[in-house]
Amino acid sequence: MISVENLTKRYGPHAAVDDVSFTCSPGTVTGFLGPNGAGKSTTMRMICGLTSPTSGSATVDGVPYRRLPNPGRRIGVLLDASAQHAGRTGRETLALAARTMGVDPARVPATLDRVGLNAAAAKRRVGAYSLGMRQRLGLAHALLGDPRILILDEPANGLDPEGIFWMRGLLRDFADRGGTVLLSSHLLREVEAVADRLVVIGGGRVVAQGGRDELLAGAGTLVRARDPHALRAALASAGLDAASSTDGGLLVHAEAGAVGQAAADAGVALLELRPAGSGGLEQLFLTLTADQSTRKAVR
Repeated sequence: MISVENLTKRYGPHAAVDDVSFTCSPGTVTGFLGPNGAGKSTTMRMICGLTSPTSGSATVDGVPYRRLPNPGRRIGVLLDASAQHAGRTGRETLALAARTMGVDPARVPATLDRVGLNAAAAKRRVGAYSLGMRQRLGLAHALLGDPRILILDEPANGLDPEGIFWMRGLLRDFADRGGTVLLSSHLLREVEAVADRLVVIGGGRVVAQGGRDELLAGAGTLVRARDPHALRAALASAGLDAASSTDGGLLVHAEAGAVGQAAADAGVALLELRPAGSGGLEQLFLTLTADQSTRKAVR
């Protein structure tokens, strides 16, 4: 289990991560989502002990990462696939990791095969690998110690569609066998396909978290009108809170029936009226991260 409690990281006056809290339970894949600069990678680095928090805490099975005696046997980490020695072969990279973790060297060929790196690829130097091959090698390194927890930052970068489909199956199988996965990715449709829970971060703060289906179902109502100003006034008169959505409409935290009735009572002609969740995770993500603080974070 991964537990993050009130985690904060400041660089001078700027809060890269601001009071972030969430948990990742065994048997689940948690999708960790947010635009560039939102604080995802910083949060993951703090969980893994690579960056010290300003305040708050992060634990793995109740213990801070830095206090784990042999962390590779408890938690597999892939934060940067390019951070590998270019002069070593794939097999040498894993063999060295096996010695460091005290893993049976016989696991190396099987682990390489598990991630789709055949004998020929294992003999090539990492400097000659494509990004997709480096991602596979990084995932092999994460899996080598047979951990029960995986923390993966953008692991599908550089993978072709077949590779993305393969990774989805691997992570789903890992979780279904009782493992815990924290997955950061910009490929929202793939996250939607594999994640059980979602944590959405924007401007360093968690803007939404919960079960995937729960969040999609409770996303509110999207509405557009020929006269946006009249629509906003009608909703305000009905006591309905509305925020601008990314497609020029309004996101209203109310059922579609109430929104439609408010517009009808005010004589406002609508162009679109639908549950926000019907647009899937992509629409939910864009809506949740469209506020001013997030736009500032990604400039």
